[in-house]
Amino acid sequence: MSSGRAPRRRSALLAATAMAGVLLLSACSGGTKAGGGGNTNFVTGSGGISTVAKGDRTDAPELDGTTLDGKDLSLADYRGKVVVLNFWGSWCGPCRAEAKHFEKVAKATEDQGVQFVGVNTRDPQKSLALSFEQDFGVTYPSIYDPTGKLLLRFPKGTLNPQAIPSTVVIDRDGKLAARSLAALDAEKLRKMIDPLVAEK
Repeated sequence: MSSGRAPRRRSALLAATAMAGVLLLSACSGGTKAGGGGNTNFVTGSGGISTVAKGDRTDAPELDGTTLDGKDLSLADYRGKVVVLNFWGSWCGPCRAEAKHFEKVAKATEDQGVQFVGVNTRDPQKSLALSFEQDFGVTYPSIYDPTGKLLLRFPKGTLNPQAIPSTVVIDRDGKLAARSLAALDAEKLRKMIDPLVAEK
């Protein structure tokens, strides 16, 4: 009798371990994954930051919407600036960890032609996102995108956001230049931004 139960117990344990691994890998993704494919032309460095050489970049998609404080915002308004797009949710632990770093770098690079824009996603109530911004002192605008539709505007095979948090940097010409699919501190964020600020 016991010999029949042991394999069943072992199978259940293996299934539970596999499921735990899947949940760990998905982190705060909120179920929003987009695949790549084809010749992407981007290189992922040791810090997990993917970059594309200036001549190989693709156009960023049109992104617009209403901010958390009720104003209309379009990325097209920031053409000529380096735009740092941060996809976040108030429910996401890593987003909380990186928020203070983003605010610090946003203030430090404002005079260098850098514009930070948040995209708040998967928050069913705007009040949760507003509380997050207040708690962490976030002053740059965030588009409210509770269904995650803006994530889907990025073509597959580009530097598309695939998890929450994700950060995408757009160059002055409106092209996708760098991406991170993990939380960032101030140092890593500057490594993404500074080379684009220096571009002529």
